[in-house]
Amino acid sequence: MPHPEGHGAVWPPRPVAAATNGDDTDGEAADEGPVKPKAKVLTVSDGVFHGTREDRSGQALVSLLQSSGFEVVESTVVADGVVSVATAFTRMAAGFAGVIVSTGGTGFAPRDQTPEGTREIIEREAPGLAEAMRQANPSLGRLSRAVAGIRGQAIIINTPGSPRGAAECLGAVIDMLPHALELLGDKPTQHM
Repeated sequence: MPHPEGHGAVWPPRPVAAATNGDDTDGEAADEGPVKPKAKVLTVSDGVFHGTREDRSGQALVSLLQSSGFEVVESTVVADGVVSVATAFTRMAAGFAGVIVSTGGTGFAPRDQTPEGTREIIEREAPGLAEAMRQANPSLGRLSRAVAGIRGQAIIINTPGSPRGAAECLGAVIDMLPHALELLGDKPTQHM
């Protein structure tokens, strides 16, 4: 269903099923251990948005995040375009402390405008993350225009639209994201 305000986002956002004991409380439970870092996934694709293509890249990111210890709390699809991407990221980052990973729209096609939409809303860039992701695949990485940055307490990362490319790029930085979130939240950390 289109967004009620006409922004091109799927409405309402889809929650992601997580393997939990049914307790929706935040914090540490006596037998659960530390709280998992939170994540959201944004698929940017005209084809997925219009129902002509399956969201395999978004699914790949959700699987990788969950298997790496993140709690994925939302997965959303928007059409390509600067406004749809900026609007979705703004909504997803509001009051959120975690990682938001997008897939799609980072290439050279005319509708590939995810980096432009991302730059519209981030407060600070995180170029080291984008550089590390490009190095994950030296041949195809050279064609990526993906960016990474910060909005509030959210780290926003663009990845390619292919399932393999999305997982490969996120895999290049996923080990550093919990530490980056601690730093962003101004929590005491040990230097790595």
